[in-house]
Amino acid sequence: MSGDTVFLDEPFRSLWSGKDPFAAVEALAGEVFRELEGRRTLRTEVAGRAYFVKIHRGIGWAEIVKNLVSLRLPVLGAQDEWRAIRRLTDVGVDTMRTVAFGQQGANPARQRSFIVTEELAPTVSLEDYCSDWATHPPPILLKRALIARVAWTARTMHAAGVNHRDFYICHFLVHLDPPPTTDRLKLSLIDLHRAQVRPTTPRRWRDKDLAALHFSALDIGLTRRDLLRFLVAYFGYPLRRVVSEEAALLAHLANEARQLQARFVRKVAQGEMT
Repeated sequence: MSGDTVFLDEPFRSLWSGKDPFAAVEALAGEVFRELEGRRTLRTEVAGRAYFVKIHRGIGWAEIVKNLVSLRLPVLGAQDEWRAIRRLTDVGVDTMRTVAFGQQGANPARQRSFIVTEELAPTVSLEDYCSDWATHPPPILLKRALIARVAWTARTMHAAGVNHRDFYICHFLVHLDPPPTTDRLKLSLIDLHRAQVRPTTPRRWRDKDLAALHFSALDIGLTRRDLLRFLVAYFGYPLRRVVSEEAALLAHLANEARQLQARFVRKVAQGEMT
């Protein structure tokens, strides 16, 4: 099949030897997390280990045009996640490990693709890990360590030319074995199917990521001092310089948070949050 791209690591290299990987991935069974016309996400177990599978079957020109008219960049397949995982791994950001990837066809509306990644376990989303912070604050040093780690991840990701486009705290996984401490803390960044990869990250897309992250952390009991601590760690220079040089960003974060909150409320009212 000329023009196809296929990468297979174990156990799929052996399991699918001599088979059409695009047919083989469709035959995988497991717990389905998302089922849309053009995309399917499931958890499967192979040889005693768990994996997450995302299958893209082409979204059609109508859906592509609908996204573009709405000023949204459509997700055409698994290739963006594949590229983002590789770039983040290269720069030392903890993320998923790809064990299988395939892309077939040049027509963006009909392109088929898939990606299989190892399950990260035991983990909990950072959103769930922080869910009771507003009423039961964590140890201050642990909170500061988490803020610093999220800031380092964001800075390193953006410096590597990657912007996430779904950069919420629910897309960070806190590893629980061993239990997190101030000096032993691992966070993995997941759900990169909307990520963009470039030589450098445009400021507009950097700020959108930071605004989404800020919005997702509004209700976990963080203070303005915590936000400034994050920005100092993200930019790598003193607070006074952050406040003076990034005043426009601070205003943007507040404005974007208001807009995202309003959009969230509209989606809930319209029954779109499923």
